[in-house]
Amino acid sequence: MQFAHRLEPLQSNVFADMDRAKGLARAAGQQIIDLSMGSSDLPVSSHIINAIAQSLSDPTTHGYLLFNGTQAFRQAVANWYEQRFGIPVDPETEVLPLIGSQEGTAHLPLAILNPGDYALLLDPGYPSHAGGVYLASGLIYPMPLRAENKFLPDLTEIPGQVLNKARMMVLSYPHNPTTAIAPLEFFQTAVEFCLQHNIVLVHDFPYVDLVFTGVAPSIFQADRDKQTSIEFFTLSKSYNMGGFRIGYAIGNAKLITALKQVKATVDFNQYLGILNGAIAALTGPQTGVSQSTAIFRQRRDAFLNALHHHGWNLPSPPATMYVWFPLPSKWCDRSIEFCTNLVIKTGIAASPGAGFGKHGEGYVRFALVQPPSVLEQAAHQISEFLKTQ
Repeated sequence: MQFAHRLEPLQSNVFADMDRAKGLARAAGQQIIDLSMGSSDLPVSSHIINAIAQSLSDPTTHGYLLFNGTQAFRQAVANWYEQRFGIPVDPETEVLPLIGSQEGTAHLPLAILNPGDYALLLDPGYPSHAGGVYLASGLIYPMPLRAENKFLPDLTEIPGQVLNKARMMVLSYPHNPTTAIAPLEFFQTAVEFCLQHNIVLVHDFPYVDLVFTGVAPSIFQADRDKQTSIEFFTLSKSYNMGGFRIGYAIGNAKLITALKQVKATVDFNQYLGILNGAIAALTGPQTGVSQSTAIFRQRRDAFLNALHHHGWNLPSPPATMYVWFPLPSKWCDRSIEFCTNLVIKTGIAASPGAGFGKHGEGYVRFALVQPPSVLEQAAHQISEFLKTQ
């Protein structure tokens, strides 16, 4: 058989690679402490579950769901956003339901890029951002994120020949994997830059609520008229609804229409009961969100304190559910090998920084998806592993 060349860059995936390594470790008898994926282990609030459960017995929710049938959800999204950021949103033209924000970021390049056009992506960055560009036969210009720049890209480094063919820029703050937050001033600079060069500005915003220090702004606080931007949200992190696959896009009406055209070719929408649960999440009590954020803050502190006890002093992540761990010099260009050896010898599964891009090499990402006692145990085992290397 012959397959499309666009599949070639998709052969490796950081999560699939670690899944294979975990399988080898289990086969060798290791008990796995899985810190490799940012899938929340916390429960969904009961009022959300109840809204979904009540829908199940209603046969009118069992059929295909087209765009007009999502109006109540889109209105809830628009109301939530305006209450949160003080910027009005038109639910008819500026909101699009998605099967998780990853669907949106992966499909949007199909609506924007022609073969040979450039997308400007963060490096390191979330893997699906690159995957969508490859599927659209686009080219990637990686914008390096360096600790000395607070993990913000330097837009002045982008070559002119790339800018001439650049059609989209993808940002995502609070950032996975580095945990950095971008200040509003940076977003204002990015919006001006994209308007100057006729570039669509994409902001992936899954960690809007998982912020421990400072403030995580929305891109529309810098692009209040939605001239060039689209922003992606998910209920996976704030409401622990990862398995329900529900997210949405807010943005420039033309961008929403273009993404809607791609989506209409690929799928309809989720089951209406899931949207009813999402409405309950956005309009109901938000105590579950604040409780989840407090739990991840507690876990962050427990993990960092345990690492500090064992001699590893790391800066405290200001947001997200991750710790971005710089490797000792011996492993600085071998993060995949480090993670493979770590899980096989200790059962601790992490994500190698190289899986997030060239400039992620030399780091490892740990997801705080275990209770504090387990994270403290993991810190001890990581320290013991490093002593033997």
